[in-house]
Amino acid sequence: MKQVEIYTSPLCGYCHAAKGLLKRKGVRFTEIDVLSDPDRKPEMIKRAGGRRTVPQIFIGETHVGGCDELHALERAGKLDPLLAE
Repeated sequence: MKQVEIYTSPLCGYCHAAKGLLKRKGVRFTEIDVLSDPDRKPEMIKRAGGRRTVPQIFIGETHVGGCDELHALERAGKLDPLLAE
């Protein structure tokens, strides 16, 4: 499985929903909390092409986007192939 990184904030319901989907699928991910580590937020914004909201999700080198995009990939049957090596 590809490496999954998710930039989050503990106050964000969309972050919890995205992490919940990944956990239900058994996907291990690295969580980067931009509230407790604000120095990482500029990194997130740069990687996400200027997007400033959380979550921002990366699967391998692919920027998925946020929670809605992650769930859309799942509904379309495209998340599993993206996660596969």
